[in-house]
Amino acid sequence: MKDQSKIVAALLIGAAAGAAAALLFAPDSGKATRDEIADYFSDLLETTKEKASSVASNVKDYGSGLVDKAKSKFQNAAENASDYTDTLVDTAKSKASDAVDQAKSAAKDTANNWNGAVQNA
Repeated sequence: MKDQSKIVAALLIGAAAGAAAALLFAPDSGKATRDEIADYFSDLLETTKEKASSVASNVKDYGSGLVDKAKSKFQNAAENASDYTDTLVDTAKSKASDAVDQAKSAAKDTANNWNGAVQNA
């Protein structure tokens, strides 16, 4: 894109210089030549404004596309993090529940062993 911009700028500058030289060497009167040069540069200015507007619009569209992509990637990352957190919470709950069940079982076995020892004594 930068190379194309440089080529277009060089082309416009070359065209302006060539046209100015051609008008200066033309057999018209000084006033007519100045008027033609003014008209040419006015047209050149309009063309440049249109090109600049077009480039600005393209840059704006490109920037909007980048913002949309960034938002999408951020949203996907947030959803993945949320899913991973949910998985971790579920795993932790399951492990905690298993540990509680094992503790209950161990406590029940110990109580039964003590009860049996007390009854045998």
